[in-house]
Formats: sequence, structure tokens, C-alpha cells
Amino acid sequence: MATAFVIDGAYFLRRFGRTFPQYPADDAKAVAVGLQWLTFWHLSQRNRLPAPAVQAAIEQGLRLEESPDLYRIFFYDCPPLEKKLHYPISKRPLDLSRTSTAVFRKSVHREIGRIRKAALRFGRLNEDFAWRLKPDALKRLLKNSDTFEPEDDDFEHDVKQKGVDMRLGLDVASLAFKRQVDQIVLVAADGDFVPAAKLARREGIDVVLDPMGGTAAKDLVEHVDGVRNCPGSNAIMPLHLA
Repeated sequence: MATAFVIDGAYFLRRFGRTFPQYPADDAKAVAVGLQWLTFWHLSQRNRLPAPAVQAAIEQGLRLEESPDLYRIFFYDCPPLEKKLHYPISKRPLDLSRTSTAVFRKSVHREIGRIRKAALRFGRLNEDFAWRLKPDALKRLLKNSDTFEPEDDDFEHDVKQKGVDMRLGLDVASLAFKRQVDQIVLVAADGDFVPAAKLARREGIDVVLDPMGGTAAKDLVEHVDGVRNCPGSNAIMPLHLA
């Protein structure tokens, strides 16, 4: 039997810089390498291999993703919005498809799509969104509303993911009922993933939670078989592992 990795992509990207501080968080190739390292590290824990041995093996060109212990890496995310709209204050036109956020996200998806045994699972972002004040701008407004003069940079998109939880739950159910794996490593922190974790455990699967050093929902921690935080690698790995 093997291990499947079930990864909340948005959460992984938020925590990436803290787990892998030696990599630029805006480099799509670095993100893909960090994802592979996280995978390799958890497999080394399953096989009781010390992390330095795994790192040395990677440096020597050993393709650990070919290991029969790895079933698949499922990466759940949403394609970026590509609609055209206007800034909230200046009313200048804005093409979301050309923003640095959209370009980076699409680059990440391309790089992960090239990884051996990786599968992208896409939900969608709610297009009926509104502008909202960023936390820092809201603090300034609450501190002194009389002098607060909002600018375009004080606002961000208020968007919500659709379908990610459902796709993740369906994949976990399929893995469990078909007996395709005996271990699932869940990289997430949201309590919305509790039903998937409970289902897998009821079917006898060992569910390991990796919140990447973040604070996971209390009920999610309660419904897994253990918490194991990937420490990241001790060196900068080559950006061509896939």
C-alpha cells in the first residue's frame, strides 16, 4: 500500500515562505520543489529514514517520486480570476488576468502539473465578489475615521473558493473505499476538511495532518491520527527535481 498527499493549495502557498524561507515565495519553480521536498520528507518518516539521507539522495539525482510508497500528490486550488473591472476609488480599469497574483498562480499550476504523480484538482473562485478594506486600512479607519482617505491600494478582492472541499472529499472517499492507499497526508488547517478526515479514518486509513507550522482547527486536529510538521529542507535544492 502507499501514501497519498491531499493538499489545500491556497494554504500551502500561504505557509510556503515560513516552511521554506530559503526559497523565494514568488518563484513557481521553487514552490514545486518545496512541494516535492514535503512529499519526500513524509515518505522518509514512513520509512524511518533520517532527513539528511533523503536530502543526500535528492542531491545525487535519486527520483524518490518513483517510490512505490507514493500513490499520488493531489493539489487543490482555483484558477485565478481573469475578468476585467475597475478600481474602487480611482475607477481605473483593471485586468485581473495580468496581475502578478494571476500570473504567479498560473505558473505554479504549470510547474506542479509537471511533477511526477501530481494531480491538480480545480475548484473555482466566486466571480460575484466585492472590494473590501485590507486589515491595515481598516485599523486606520477605526483609529481615526475623520482623517481617513481611502486609496485603491487600501482595498483587496473579497473572493471565496467554490468546489474545493467537495473535490477533496470525493477523492478521499474514492481512495478509502477502493483501498488504494493505507495512509493520507493532509496539508491543511481548515475545519471544513473534518468530514473527509473522519471518513478516511473510519475506513482504516492512517491520516496524518501537516499544518506546516500553522495553527490548525481544533476539531481537525482531533479527527486525525497525528500531526507532523514538515521542517523544510536544510539547504537550497536544485530547482529541476520534477
